[in-house]
Order: sequence, then structure tokens, then C-alpha cells
Amino acid sequence: MDELSLYVLDITMNSVRAGADTIGITLDEAGKWLDFSVSDNGCGMTEEQVKRLSDPFFTTRKTRKVGLGIPFLTMLAEMTGGFVRITSVHESVSDDHGTTTYARFGRNHIDFIPLGDMVETVLTLIQGSPDINFTYTHKTESGTVSLSCEELRAILEDVPLNEPEVLAWIRENLREQYAALASESNR
Repeated sequence: MDELSLYVLDITMNSVRAGADTIGITLDEAGKWLDFSVSDNGCGMTEEQVKRLSDPFFTTRKTRKVGLGIPFLTMLAEMTGGFVRITSVHESVSDDHGTTTYARFGRNHIDFIPLGDMVETVLTLIQGSPDINFTYTHKTESGTVSLSCEELRAILEDVPLNEPEVLAWIRENLREQYAALASESNR
């Protein structure tokens, strides 16, 4: 994967598979760092599972025998002076269970890979899992782009979020927010 947005997609799909109904995706581009986190209320992982995430031959998926996402993400972050931190509480331990994956990247480092198309990443997630309450927040030095599926659902009532017209509106809304940030940064 050569864009961070694909790692965000991969990590968020892990949250979906973990049974989360609420997932927060946050990007923060402040100064020389790009930080992103994906937090969920899924089933969580045990301490042993979290420790094994850096092992490329460990995965909880049944469809393949390797899990390269976290090891590669960690390598990419560390190459830019950053890091990856994963915290998780398993559902057997607490009713307040879930996982947070946090990654930091040095934006000015030669090995920093591009962010990619976060609008299409968010749309892919909503289209594939329209009942999940995704919250997306991207903070930049020019302002913030945000979207809340829970807020959209309250307005749309019984209209599914994966209806083509709704997805088109979400795409346009996010693109307009990013365009406003771009024009603000050019001032």
C-alpha cells in the first residue's frame, strides 16, 4: 500500500470485523507531524493479541495466514521518525471495550508516503457498512473537515446512507469542505 488512506481503510475494516458499531477516524496535520487514529467499540483484543500484532504471521482473519498491515504501517511510521501505538480492551475484561490504533508520521521526511484520497476511503466505508456510526475528522492548519454518520442518520431518518444519492451528497460535501480548506490556505 502506497498511501496512508489505504492503511486507514484496512484498520477501519478490522474495526468493522470486530463488531464495532461506532468508529472514529481522526487525522491531525499540525506542524511537522501527521497523526491519525482509528478508535472503535468492537470486541477488542487481549494483551497477547496486541503484543502479536507486530508479527506478520499473526492475523485474526480466517481468509489468509499473514497480517502485514500493522508491521508495514509501523515500519513506515518509524522511517519518518514516528511510531504506531495500539491499545485495546477485550470484551471479556470490560463493558467499555474496543481498540484504538494511533500512528504518527513525520510529514517533512523523505520517506513520508502521501495521504491519498480520504474522501473515497470514507465513502467506501459508509457504502460497505451503512449502519455503523462513522465519525470522520481531519484537522489541518487551515481548518477542519468532518462528517458524522449519526448526525446524517438523524436528518435522513429512514433513508439508508448507502443510497447512491446520499453517497453522492457525502462525496460532494466532503470535497467542498476540502476545497474550502485549500482556498483558505492559499490566502
